[in-house]
Amino acid sequence: MDTTAFIRRLQDTMACTDTATEKRIIRFQHVNDYRYFLEHLPEVSSSSSPGQSIRKMPIIRGIACRLPAGETLEQFSGRVWIENDSKISVHAPTQKSSAALEKGIPWGVSQIKAPYAWSTTTGHRVKVGVIDTGVDFSHPDLQQSLSRGINLLNRSMLPHDDNGHGTHIAGTIAAANQLQGMIGVAPRALISPVKAFDHNGSAFVSDIILGIEWCIRNRINVINMSFGMKTRSKALLGAVINAHNAGVIIVASSGNDGKRRTVDYPARYPQTIAVGATNKLRRVAPFSNRGTYIDVYAPGDKIVSAWLRGKYNEMSGTSMATSHVSGAIALLLAHKPDLTPSEIKSIIKRSVQPLRGSKARRTIGELDVMRMMQAVDKT
Repeated sequence: MDTTAFIRRLQDTMACTDTATEKRIIRFQHVNDYRYFLEHLPEVSSSSSPGQSIRKMPIIRGIACRLPAGETLEQFSGRVWIENDSKISVHAPTQKSSAALEKGIPWGVSQIKAPYAWSTTTGHRVKVGVIDTGVDFSHPDLQQSLSRGINLLNRSMLPHDDNGHGTHIAGTIAAANQLQGMIGVAPRALISPVKAFDHNGSAFVSDIILGIEWCIRNRINVINMSFGMKTRSKALLGAVINAHNAGVIIVASSGNDGKRRTVDYPARYPQTIAVGATNKLRRVAPFSNRGTYIDVYAPGDKIVSAWLRGKYNEMSGTSMATSHVSGAIALLLAHKPDLTPSEIKSIIKRSVQPLRGSKARRTIGELDVMRMMQAVDKT
C-alpha cells in the first residue's frame, strides 16, 4: 500500500471541520503498513482539527478516529478494514434499591457452593480485570480487593464508578468483609477495575479493545465482560482472540432478551465463556438468553452486592451471573495456575449441576464450584 498516500488522505479527511463525523475503527491488513503509519502518526495528528484525536490499538493493528460521515477510504480497501466504532452497553435489565444486605454470604455465592472451596482456595492474588463502569474505591467490602486499574475515559483519574454496575460486579467476584458486609466468590482475588463505560453504562468498542489490551499488558488472569451488543465487530473479535492466545480467560454475559437461539457479542465468540442467568430455584431466569451458545449458567436473579457510597443494591441480569463465573475461575486459578483458557472452559462445562425444569441438553447446566474443583483434581 502507498501508506504515504493513505496518511495524506487521512490528514485531509480529519482536517474537515464542516461535516458531520462518525467514530470509526481502521485496521491495517499488513504489519509493515501499520508500523510505517505509526512512525508518521505525529504528522497526521498535528494537522487534524482540535478534538480529532487518533488512538492507537496495537493489539489489532488499528486506530480509532473520527471520519466524515460516509467516508469509506475505499481506494485503500485492499489494505485496511474500516468499521463503525459501535456503542456497547452494560447488561442489567432490572434493578431496585436494597438496604437489606444478607450479611455474610449472598445466596448466589452459596448456590454455586463457593464456600466449600475456601478451605482449599480463596482466589489469592489472581487478577480479575473488570471492564465496566469503574468501582467504588471507598466501599468497605472492597478495600482489600482492589488494585489501581485504569480509567480509559480520563487517564489522569482513578477508575471511580459513577454508575454502580461495576461496583456490583466487583462485589460478587471478590468482596471481603466478613464481619459487617458481604463476601464474594473469591474473597482474596484482586480486582483491576478498567473503566471503559460512562455514567450511563455506555462505551465504544474501541474503549473495550483498549481495555483488553491493558489487561494483557498487565498480566490480568481473567477478564469479566458484563456487557454486550447485537452486532458483530471484527475488531473486537481480533482483540478477544489475542487475549485468548495470551492465556487470558474472558467471561461474558449472554444478554437479557429472553431469547432461545442467540446471545450477544462478545459472549457469542467461541474464545469467551458465555454465561446465562438462573434464579434461586435453579431454573433459567426468564430474562436470560439461553440455548446452545451458552457455556454455563450462574445465579443472576435478585443479586445483592456492593453499590456506590458504601451501600448495597439488588440487581438482576446476566451481568450478575457472569461475575459469579469470574470469581469461580479465580478460585480455580489460585489452585491450579497453569490452566489454559480452553482447559478452564472445558472443566466448567463438564462439572455443571443440571438445571431444574429444563429441556436443555444435559451438557448445559449451572456452575458448581465443588464439582469444578473435583474435575480439575482428576485431570
